[in-house]
Amino acid sequence: MTMKDDELDDALTELLARRLPQHPASLTLKRRLAAQWPEPVPVTPWWRRQRTWLAGAAAAAVIAVAAPVVYEQAVTGPARATNALLAEAVNDHVRLVQNPAPLGVVSSGMHDVKPWFTGKLDFAPVVRFMGDDEFPLRGGALAYFVDRPAAAFVYARRKHTVTLLVFQADKLSVSTQTATRAVRGFNVMLWRDGELGYALVSDVDRTDLDALRTRLAPAGR
Repeated sequence: MTMKDDELDDALTELLARRLPQHPASLTLKRRLAAQWPEPVPVTPWWRRQRTWLAGAAAAAVIAVAAPVVYEQAVTGPARATNALLAEAVNDHVRLVQNPAPLGVVSSGMHDVKPWFTGKLDFAPVVRFMGDDEFPLRGGALAYFVDRPAAAFVYARRKHTVTLLVFQADKLSVSTQTATRAVRGFNVMLWRDGELGYALVSDVDRTDLDALRTRLAPAGR
C-alpha cells in the first residue's frame, strides 16, 4: 500500500525524532523565538460576551423608559402647567366682567387703588403704571388666582375691559419670560417679577395688549 505524502512526512519526522540526539534549547534561543512568535489572540469567554450584551440591552431599556419621563418633566409638563395658568387667568377675567359690581374700589388714581388692598391681602401688589389716556385705570378688586388671593387692577381700552392680576408666584409655573396665548378668544400674557406673578387678560387685539404690557414693563421685565 502506497503511503500518501503527508503520511510519509509524519513517519519521517517521527523516525528522526527517535534517532537524532535531543539537545535542550538555550535560554537565548527560547527568548528569541518567543519574541518572534505572534501574540495569541485573546478569546472572550461566552459568558462574558453574554454579560456585556445583557448590560447593553439593559442600558438601552433604561434609556427607552427614561427618555419620555425626562421629556415630560422638561418640556410637556411645564407647558401644560403654563397653559393651565393662562386658562385660569381667563376664568378670573370673565368672572370679573360678568359681575354687576366688579370693582371694590372705583378710581382712576393708583394712589387710591393700591392702598385699598392694604389689609385685604397678605402681600403688597407692585404696579407702577398709573394709567393714561389710552389705558385709563378704572379701579381694583379682590380676586383669586388658582389657590391664592390676588389683586385685580382694571384698565380700559376704548369699551374693552383689561384685567391685570397680581399674585404671589411661589409654587406656580410662572417664568420671568412672558408667555402669550390666545385662550377662548381672549389674549393672555403671563410673567413673573421677583416673588410676584402677573397675568394680563382682555378681548382687545394682541397689538393693544402688547402696548399695555410695555407700559407695565418696569413691574414685569
